Amino acid sequence: MLEDKPRHPCFSDRIRARIRTPSFSSCHPKRNLEAEIFPCSILNSSHILVRSVFEIGKYMASLLRIEPGISSSTRSPSVAPPKPLLIATPSAAGEFPILVFLHGYLLYNSFYSQFILHIASHGFIVVAPQLYTAAGPDTSEEIKAAAAITDWLADGLQSVLPEHVQPCLSKLGLAGHSRGGKAAFALALGLVTGGTSTSSSLKFSALMGIDPVDGMGKGKQTPPPVLTYVPRSFNLDMGVLVVGSGLGQVKRNPLFPPCAPKGVNHEDFFNECRPPAFYFVVKDYGHADMLDDDTKGIRGKATYCLCKNGKSREPMRRFVAGIVVAFMRAYLEGNAADLTAIGDGSQVPPVQLQTIDFLI
Repeated sequence: MLEDKPRHPCFSDRIRARIRTPSFSSCHPKRNLEAEIFPCSILNSSHILVRSVFEIGKYMASLLRIEPGISSSTRSPSVAPPKPLLIATPSAAGEFPILVFLHGYLLYNSFYSQFILHIASHGFIVVAPQLYTAAGPDTSEEIKAAAAITDWLADGLQSVLPEHVQPCLSKLGLAGHSRGGKAAFALALGLVTGGTSTSSSLKFSALMGIDPVDGMGKGKQTPPPVLTYVPRSFNLDMGVLVVGSGLGQVKRNPLFPPCAPKGVNHEDFFNECRPPAFYFVVKDYGHADMLDDDTKGIRGKATYCLCKNGKSREPMRRFVAGIVVAFMRAYLEGNAADLTAIGDGSQVPPVQLQTIDFLI
C-alpha cells in the first residue's frame, strides 16, 4: 500500500506525452512515439510486459575489469580509461545503450556488482568507474573524473568490450548513489565543467539519483553545493529519476549521523527538479541496501554498521535496478511500458513504496 497522494487515473498517458527520446541516428531507427500513446488498459496488458524489470533479464551478463594505462591485444594506452572501470555488459551480440554509474562515498565500485549485472541483463552496458580510493569533502575532482570518463567513451569503450557487443553512444544515461548521486547531478548541471556536462559531443538523455546526498545537513553542504533550495531550479534538459530510502534519514545509533540526512537528501533533490521527473521512496530500507549482499573488507563491513538498514539487501537492490531499467527504457529507448506499469501499480515491486510522485 502506498502512503502518498493518489496518482492520475491514466498515469501512462501522461508519461508518454512527455517522453523525449535521444537521437537514434547511429543506432536503431527512431520510433514513432505519437503512435504509441496507448490507453492505460493496453499498456497494462500482460502481452506488453513479458518479463518484470525487478527480475534478472533475458541476457546473460558479465563483468569486465579495466585498468587505466594497460595495453593489451584489444586495448592500447591511447584509448585506456582515465580511471579503473568495472563494466557490466550483456554477453550476447547486439547494440546496447550505456549507463555511467558513480559510486557512493568511500565505496568500491565492486560493491555494486549484483546491481549493475541486473541492469546489464536487461540489455544495457553499465560503466562504473572507481573515482577515488580516498577523498575529502570536496567532490570537484571526482566530478571532473566522471566527465573525463564520459569523454573517453566515444574513442575507448568499444576497444574494451567484446567485439560482438556494440555501445550505442547516442543513448547515454548517468546515475549515481549517495555522494555519487550528488556528483551525477553536478556533472549534468555543469557545475565544475564550465556549464556543460562533458567536453565531447556525447549528451546524457537520462539522469538518476539513487538516495543522493549533498552533504552533512542543510547549511553543511560539501563543495560544490548542488542544492539551491529554490523549487524547480535544476536546469536539466533530460528526464530525471530520484529514488530515496525511507530509513536513510534515520540514525543507526546516537553515535553516528544518518547516512542521508534530512535537508540534503532525495526529497530536496526532487523538489528542485523540473518536469519530467519521477520520485520513488522505499519504505523500511536504508541508504546502503542497494549494495551487494556481501561487501567485504573494512569498508564493506562499515556499510552494515554506519547506516540504518532494512532486513536484507536483495529486495531494495532489485527495486532500484528495476526502476533504473524501466526509466532508461522510457528515456533512452522510447518504451514507457514498464515505467507506467510501476507508476500505476500494475507491475508490483519487491518492496513497499511510501512515496510515488512525478512531474509531467
